[in-house]
Amino acid sequence: MTHNGLMRTVEEHRRAVADLIAPTAEVSLPVEDAVGHALAADLVAPRPLPAFDNSAMDGYAVRAADVGSATPETPVTLPVAADVPAGRTDGPALEPGTAHRIMTGAAMPRGADTIVQVEHTDAGTTTVRIDRPAAAGRHLRRAGEDVQTGETVLPAGGGLGPAQIALAAALGLPELTVGEPVRVLVLSTGSELVEPGTELLHGQIHESNGPMLVTAAREAGAHAVRRHFVADDEDTFLTVLDAVVDAGAADLILTSGGVSAGAFEVVKDALAARGVEFTRVAMQPGKPQGTGRYRGVPVVTLPGNPVSAMVSFEVFVRPAIRAAMGFADPGRPRLTARLAESLTSPADRAQFRRGVLDRVAGTVTTQGPPGSHHLRWMAASNCLLEIPVGVTEMAAGDPVVVWDLEA
Repeated sequence: MTHNGLMRTVEEHRRAVADLIAPTAEVSLPVEDAVGHALAADLVAPRPLPAFDNSAMDGYAVRAADVGSATPETPVTLPVAADVPAGRTDGPALEPGTAHRIMTGAAMPRGADTIVQVEHTDAGTTTVRIDRPAAAGRHLRRAGEDVQTGETVLPAGGGLGPAQIALAAALGLPELTVGEPVRVLVLSTGSELVEPGTELLHGQIHESNGPMLVTAAREAGAHAVRRHFVADDEDTFLTVLDAVVDAGAADLILTSGGVSAGAFEVVKDALAARGVEFTRVAMQPGKPQGTGRYRGVPVVTLPGNPVSAMVSFEVFVRPAIRAAMGFADPGRPRLTARLAESLTSPADRAQFRRGVLDRVAGTVTTQGPPGSHHLRWMAASNCLLEIPVGVTEMAAGDPVVVWDLEA
């Protein structure tokens, strides 16, 4: 293992976290419940889309040859032999010299080869006066022009959003096979923590890491639950962990706090001799980290400062749980933007700065100082700037790698 001094590199720790979490099982879900999951296999179209030739307009289905001479001055009048609303399954064939009134999406009658849109007619119901010609094939949606039978329309590992769900439903698929969510148990530690809504005593703070991490895990696609924070007591902490393990309720235990070098570091004290390795990672914020297994269950321990915990989740945990659920591209999208200002960074660590990306201008502005307790600036950011190890200064206009937190 290559270390930066006594510290683990970001990439080394990313691999350590990823290696902890095994791929989840595949599960079939009702199509509307599959949103936010990753497809477990390529989605191959079982039928064409559209399934039949249909009208792209409200109007009249006719033969092009019957209306070829139509002009506003010399319109063509045809008898309306049938109405074809969308959904009609028994529409008769079109006889030469007649028209069928047809609605958008309705099946094209046999014998018709074009549509005259209603705006070019008098909208008649027994006879229709047509004042323009319509070339064969006009305003038709051909069967299979969107999707052909046997075509791969969605790749394995792709995420399912509303548009992908609509496509699967349009192809008649009632269920989709996806990667099952990773079950994450979020546990914060600290005797100073109290629940939001509780009056604070001097020296206490409201618990924020638990709500932050459980919602971050859910946003990533995991099934995440939160246990109330645990005081800085080793026996109490282990009792909570044992209850979780005994219940078989978690694929990953995610803790925050209690991992630094000081006294009363309950997570480190409890787990250092029980299968979890604690290390320092060459990054700012988020240097103290831990990975391992407690009684066979993967454990990732994050720092207690909220920005450190959030950045650590983005860098290490989010891509690991999404990869385990089958996402082919589990990381946040990365792009290059131009710095709107100069900045400095420590030489021996990668720095992840909060920022606001201007997508139109292609520039990025840092938000707040690099300190790990400035939660306000994390909330005001839409991206992270990644400054590599060894880069100590960057000038306004320099290119910088940006992690898009909104994609």
